[in-house]
Amino acid sequence: MPWTTFAAIYFVTWWIVLFAVLPFGVRAQHEHGEVSPGTDPGAPAAPALLAKAGWTTLVTTVLVAAFWAAHAARLVDLEQFATLWGLFPR
Repeated sequence: MPWTTFAAIYFVTWWIVLFAVLPFGVRAQHEHGEVSPGTDPGAPAAPALLAKAGWTTLVTTVLVAAFWAAHAARLVDLEQFATLWGLFPR
């Protein structure tokens, strides 16, 4: 399988994991006690996006590495999934 396929899998998985990680540890401005003028009180006080990007990268790397290992061991075959989904004729 070409490396570009794994790069695409990594890219899509990274964004999915990012959206799963974003809500962790977020405190709203009204919970924090300091609401900036002109912002919504429910907006995050300190979103910590750099830390979340790091965790997202770590989790995604582990997930894609596990997928790659399963693919290398012939436990997962993308062509077989494509046939099951009706993308390729049998």
